[in-house]
Amino acid sequence: MKLLLIHTGGTIGMAETSEGLAPLKGLVEEAIAERLPAGAVLTADVFDPLLDSADVGPAHWNRMLETVRRHPDAAVIITHGTDTMAFTGAALSQALAGENRRVILCGSMLPLGHQGDAEGNLDLAISATASKEPGVFLAFAGKLLAADGLVKHDSHEADAFRAQPQATPDVPQRRTFEDRKLAILTLSPGIPAEAVKAMLERLDGAVLRIFGAGTAMNDTVLLSVLAEAVRNGKRLRAVSQCEAGGLSPGAYAAGAGLWSTGIENGGTETPEAALIHLWLN
Repeated sequence: MKLLLIHTGGTIGMAETSEGLAPLKGLVEEAIAERLPAGAVLTADVFDPLLDSADVGPAHWNRMLETVRRHPDAAVIITHGTDTMAFTGAALSQALAGENRRVILCGSMLPLGHQGDAEGNLDLAISATASKEPGVFLAFAGKLLAADGLVKHDSHEADAFRAQPQATPDVPQRRTFEDRKLAILTLSPGIPAEAVKAMLERLDGAVLRIFGAGTAMNDTVLLSVLAEAVRNGKRLRAVSQCEAGGLSPGAYAAGAGLWSTGIENGGTETPEAALIHLWLN
């Protein structure tokens, strides 16, 4: 068995210092090596510097993808902080669609050696590499979750993640992440149309988190801003602010004006998955 470890950083690989928890090189690599079955060969690609997941973005996704593709016959574990795990899960799931690879993401709410969840999550991640089922998964809190629709629903508890079912992704048009200006914007009662316009003027596209099953305020100025952005070639993809259920355009008259602007229907996509869709398609 060949195992590729990509260690990006995160709580799982931190240790106590005089200034609090900080990344410690070698901690995750040693913990993985101690747990490998007999005869397994470990290759480690360790980010330098190790990153808090708040700093992970498109360039780092590209590095992960390049490393995974450079080791086509290896099982893969990627250790990563929890705060942007949902973005990385969506990014790798969509970018690797159709490549028949199995990647296991792993992180923890407490570091190794703190009598928390780190050791159990690593054990689960290693055991999960034995399967040949393709896809990207998260090993966390005793569960193996599909990583394409992750939601971090708790900022403190060990059972921090849920997975919302996503539609089977098409093979993406792009396999890596280009330098594009994209963002997730949330519509909220009273949001100034001028603020949305100012944001969209600086963006190539955006995910819009809208209400319920697909409604928005009947603000003619705001709707005009959205329609103008679409006419100017900016891709706007709508998702629900609800964690589950997705969008049903036409279900409510209150959404008619919004859907007439030409925005895309993200269906049941999480905001993270919708953002990655815009990046790759």
